[in-house]
Amino acid sequence: MAGEQAGSRQGASGRGRPAGAGRARRRLSVDERRDELIEAALELFSTRPPEDISIDDVAAAAGASRALVYHYFGGKYELYIAALGSAAKQLSVLLEPPTEGSPLERLKVSLERYFDFVESHAAGYTALLRGGPADRSGEVGEIVEGIRELLLGRILQALEIEVPPPVLRITLRSWMASVETAGLDWLENADVTRPQLERLLVDQLIVLLHVAGNHEPRIAKLFNRLAQEEMTAGPRA
Repeated sequence: MAGEQAGSRQGASGRGRPAGAGRARRRLSVDERRDELIEAALELFSTRPPEDISIDDVAAAAGASRALVYHYFGGKYELYIAALGSAAKQLSVLLEPPTEGSPLERLKVSLERYFDFVESHAAGYTALLRGGPADRSGEVGEIVEGIRELLLGRILQALEIEVPPPVLRITLRSWMASVETAGLDWLENADVTRPQLERLLVDQLIVLLHVAGNHEPRIAKLFNRLAQEEMTAGPRA
């Protein structure tokens, strides 16, 4: 009987603890707690406009207190900037350029990695490209433009171009905008497969380079070199 009472008391005590209490929940470090809050914010910012999300919403999503969010970030704008910066950093690390293969093969690999991020980090991607203020000014604009400059630099690196002529810079920036728009559309509709979308975007870049070559002899030379390398690559192309 005493054993039953002890077991009953022990069970009641276990039921009385809040979820995650005691040794079951590891104490997070400062950086881990901050990252947890950022991840919760990214999820919210990807589905609703930032102005519709409160600190209380973020705290509830992260299972934290309102005071803790303010302690780490000071306010919603600071949290939003941190969330965007986190998404941009994840993408920049993922897009470290490959070192093997022809220029177009390296571009294809980079595009695959880009859509790995789109697919695996949909919240961060959407928040990075769609969730910001309309004017894209200040720190938000710096983060978005910073990642675009990084992407442009890595595309040029894959094409083995150090200083692009203006027509090539404009052409590549136009293509990058198409890639961003295609990524958002694909997340929203998912009515084409990833391989289809990636092949389409590569083909679009080739066409854009061909057209740009009519306006800049150096781009025409680049296009001819890429075409020759793809022919040489054979079945891999």
